[in-house]
Amino acid sequence: MSAGAAAKLVPSEIRAQKTLKVATDPAYAPFEFFASDNATMVGFDIDLAKAIAMKLGLKVVHVNAGFDTILTGLDSGKYDLGMSFFAVTAERAKSFDFITYLVGGSGIAVQAGNPLNLSMDASALCGRTISAVNGSLQGMTMLPSMSKECVARHEKPIGIRLYPSQNDAKLAVSSGRVNAVMANASPLKYSADNSAGALMLAPGPEYKPGPSGIAVRKGSKLTGAVAAAIDELVADGTFDAVMKKWGIPSQEKSKETGKVTR
Repeated sequence: MSAGAAAKLVPSEIRAQKTLKVATDPAYAPFEFFASDNATMVGFDIDLAKAIAMKLGLKVVHVNAGFDTILTGLDSGKYDLGMSFFAVTAERAKSFDFITYLVGGSGIAVQAGNPLNLSMDASALCGRTISAVNGSLQGMTMLPSMSKECVARHEKPIGIRLYPSQNDAKLAVSSGRVNAVMANASPLKYSADNSAGALMLAPGPEYKPGPSGIAVRKGSKLTGAVAAAIDELVADGTFDAVMKKWGIPSQEKSKETGKVTR
């Protein structure tokens, strides 16, 4: 793949360094995770980042970073992009630019058989202990909001346990320390399907579907370049090919793929 027209939009300082530093938390298979060597990052976001960099005439440098540190590092200039299945929210858009690429909602994974009959509904989670990743939409917004609903109905609040990584949050379920883990439904289903029967995705529709996107430092000229690269990848079929390679359902491709939210 050669550089596209989007390369002309790359800011001079990025062009001079010849690299695109992309921060990722490799705990969200099939979007980003470690290969069998436990050292090489693979997945949808990894391949997409490489394709974006090639369209921009740059070489991608993948950086393993904790989810709750990526946006801080992006703001400080440590990274050029954050790609870790970030939900695009109005609150986050106050501080960062986002380029939408996928759409999806949240779900919960429980122990096999769903012994407590849990679902993505506040009434089913009142009084239960639920894990999530620190800094995630689920941990910082959804679970606290659901817990307030419980209290408003004079039921027990949700016990919220935040962990530094998705792997830690899932392990808390399988070990019995919490009753369920809440996260983006698509990677959570993938994890449950590949957990050797330890976990299952609780039944029901995805909760509050919304756009996910690539994070860029607020006001950066790189935002327009990345959006143009995404448009080129959609047009030439690369985007769909990467989705197919990693088993991402076609319905998760956003109708607004490439849209910039500032």
